[in-house]
Amino acid sequence: MRRSWRDTDRDFKKYLPGGETTERHLREALHGTKTDFKPLPGFDPNQDDLEYYCMQQEIDCDEVYPRIYIGDAATAKNKKYLEMLGITHLLNAAEGKKFGLVNTNKNYYLDTTIKYLGLPLVDLPTIDISKYFLVTTAFIDEALSNNGKVFVHCMLGVSRSATCVLAYLMMKKGMLAVDAIRIVRENRDIHPNYGFLNQLAQLDNQLRRQRL
Repeated sequence: MRRSWRDTDRDFKKYLPGGETTERHLREALHGTKTDFKPLPGFDPNQDDLEYYCMQQEIDCDEVYPRIYIGDAATAKNKKYLEMLGITHLLNAAEGKKFGLVNTNKNYYLDTTIKYLGLPLVDLPTIDISKYFLVTTAFIDEALSNNGKVFVHCMLGVSRSATCVLAYLMMKKGMLAVDAIRIVRENRDIHPNYGFLNQLAQLDNQLRRQRL
């Protein structure tokens, strides 16, 4: 039976055990979680070679969840490294030509087998990133469901990209927002802006109500 808007409104007013998730809760989870040092994905830490070492200095990438990688713009443009990692899907959460955006698109990866998705997101607290949660979650899920690997990036790989990955873990893996943040933060020093954290908190409350 199709649900009416009144049913949805009733769900929104359901009492949540432990109270509402807030931006402050998520900020505390971020600040209370230490990022562990790990070798760069795809490189052998035991290989002692100067050229091999120099190559690593140009890479900023972390595997934050099995087969999900977050990195910066320069690494996203390094097609040789992406191929070495076995990346099948790439999500640019900052597509565009203006300051703070990454000037790549699907044409940049035409000479690879990588499937591309780009979002024109600016890293500002006023930006509504939540309207993309369904599409980014479906994209990441497609990669993992087909035994692929997904590289998610923005400019620095700490805010927009991290928010997309957190939303995926909440929506597809059933994680609470604080748990998703701790898992990703343990593997990469992420810093979603407070507006994005607030939108993740709202998503958390919505998902928690649906599971009651």
